[in-house]
Amino acid sequence: MDRRRLGWRACYELLASRVRRPEWSFMNYGYAPDDGETPLVLAPEDEADRLCIGLYARTLGDLPLGGRDVLEVGCGRGGGASWIARQHRPRSTVGLDFSAAAVDLCARHRHAPGLSFVRGDAEAMPFPDASFDVVVNVESSHCYGSVPAFAAEVQRVLRPGGTFVWADFRPAERVATALGELEAHGLRLAAQEDVTGRVVAALRADDDRKARLIHAWVPKVAHPLFRRFAAMEGSRGFEAFAAGRTRYLVARLEKPASVRAA
Repeated sequence: MDRRRLGWRACYELLASRVRRPEWSFMNYGYAPDDGETPLVLAPEDEADRLCIGLYARTLGDLPLGGRDVLEVGCGRGGGASWIARQHRPRSTVGLDFSAAAVDLCARHRHAPGLSFVRGDAEAMPFPDASFDVVVNVESSHCYGSVPAFAAEVQRVLRPGGTFVWADFRPAERVATALGELEAHGLRLAAQEDVTGRVVAALRADDDRKARLIHAWVPKVAHPLFRRFAAMEGSRGFEAFAAGRTRYLVARLEKPASVRAA
């Protein structure tokens, strides 16, 4: 296992085991819609996470999920998988994460019809071939040791004609490489968009709330680390987004349907 992957694994395991607050259910940077987009209609209990849920909604777009089997790879603290299960009512929703502490937290606090959580590796998923209609991956793949290996696993667990929706960030000079890696094992890129500006807007809008939560929930010694992790204003991560050195993308890829022999 490479050093980068080990570092991310240790970081997320620490976050899940040390900050056990069930109210903290999302870890993505968020998406703030522009004036032309219809605002999301959310349940009252989801309102505090509007911007983070907005990123899921933007990534899914108009993809129908009702009656389908959905897998979220890198489910983190389970907020996204829970929202998908409650809002879109797929037949089943499985959240996969490599952090045992995160999976334990999700299993205890995230409940919805057809929702379950499994510990596993994005590059060696514990599922049979052709298990899911839709695979979701939001702000997680930058942690992986091999994105092509992950894409191969997505292709394997998707049913023919299935859909993979992806959202994540990369250095500007690696955007084309990242999209190529996702297509490397037979997935077809159907749509992609740079949403960096809307992510920056979300980071600005959510900065005060994040600061309050860090102050309330995180030991003071860890505040600088959490500010960097959350890409708060003034951090190197935020400045890289604002200056365009880091770009945020959403993409939809499709697994070809089986072709009948003539």
